[in-house]
Amino acid sequence: MSNVKNEKNNAALESIKAGLKSLAFPLVAIIISIFVAVFFVMWAKGYSILQYFSALSNLFSIIWSGSFGDARKTMATLEYVTPLIFTGVAHAIAFKTGLFNIGVEGQFIMGMIAAAAIGVIPGLSPVIHVPLIIFGGILAGGLWAAIPGYLKAKVGTNEVINTIMMNYIGMYLANWIILRSPLAVKGKASTPLIQKSAELFRFNDLSRANISIFIGIAFALLAYWILWKSTTGYELRAVGINPYGAEYGGISIAKNTILAMVLSGAIAGVGGATHVAGIFHQAQDFMGFPGFGFDGIAVALLAKSNPIGCIASAVLFGALNSSSKMLQLNGIPKQIVYLIQSIVIIFVATDYIVKYFTEKKKKEAMING
Repeated sequence: MSNVKNEKNNAALESIKAGLKSLAFPLVAIIISIFVAVFFVMWAKGYSILQYFSALSNLFSIIWSGSFGDARKTMATLEYVTPLIFTGVAHAIAFKTGLFNIGVEGQFIMGMIAAAAIGVIPGLSPVIHVPLIIFGGILAGGLWAAIPGYLKAKVGTNEVINTIMMNYIGMYLANWIILRSPLAVKGKASTPLIQKSAELFRFNDLSRANISIFIGIAFALLAYWILWKSTTGYELRAVGINPYGAEYGGISIAKNTILAMVLSGAIAGVGGATHVAGIFHQAQDFMGFPGFGFDGIAVALLAKSNPIGCIASAVLFGALNSSSKMLQLNGIPKQIVYLIQSIVIIFVATDYIVKYFTEKKKKEAMING
C-alpha cells in the first residue's frame, strides 16, 4: 500500500513539475517582450537610459489603467477577451493534432451568420433560442472546417492553403447573405436585429460584455477534458505527435484529422455565434476580417496549445488590445501592443525550435549509441 501511495505521490509531483516547466517559457517570453517594449516607450516619451524603470512603471500603469482601471474599462476588456478564448481554444485543438487551421477566421464568420439567421426566428423562449444559436454556431463552424479537413485527410492537400481560401469564401458568402439574400435589410449593410429571446445577458449597461465569457470558459474546459481525459483526445494527440506511429498502433490519421478540424471549427463557430448574440445583435457587412481568428493563433501559441492556458493567454492579449487607445492618448504608439505580441510569439516559437533540435540530437545519439 505504501509503495502504491509513493508511486501516486511521485506521479503527482512529476505532473506538477511538468506543468510548471511548461509555464516557465511563456512567462519568460512575456517578461522579455515587455523588457524590449520599454525601450520603445523611452524613445516615444523622451526618457533617458537612466529612466528605464520609470518608463517600465509608466508602461505597466497605462496598460493596467487602460484595461482594468475602472468597471467600464474592465467590461470593455472582457469584450476583447471572450472571442479570443474561443479562437485560441480552436487553434489549440488543431495544433495538438499537428494541424494549422488558419481558417478559424472564416469559421468564426460562419458562426456569426448562423446566429444572425437563427436569431431572427420569432416566438421562441430564451431557454430554446440561446441553445439553438449555440448549436447553430457549432454546426456552421464545424461544417466549414470539415471541408479542408476532408481534403487534407482524403486528398492530401495542404490545410493551410485550403483554410486561407475558405476564409475569403466565407467572408464573401457572408457579405452576400448580409447584402443580397432574403435576410438582408433594404438600405442597410446588416441583417435584422435578432429577437430579444436570442440575446445573451449583459453584465451591465456600461458595455456589451456578457455571459458568453462563461460559455467560452466552459468550452475551454470541455476541450481540455476531451484532449487529456478521453480516448478520442489521446488519439488526436497521438496523431499530432507521430502520425505514422499512431497509425501503426491502429489509430486512423484520416478520421482524426477530420475530427480535429471539425472540433476546431465548431468552437470557432460558437465564438462567432455568441459574438452576435452578445455583442452586435446582428451581422454587419464585412469590410475585412474581424481578426479574432488570427489573434487566436498567438493565444494558442502562448498557452502551448493548452485549452485552459488559452483563458489566461486571452486575458493578456485582450488587456493589451483594450489598452491600446490609452497608450496612444499618453503619447505611446499603440503599435507597442503589436510589438509585445510579436516578441512573445517569436520567443514561444523559439521554444519549439529548441525542442526540435534537442529531440533530433537525442535520436542521433540513440542511433550512434
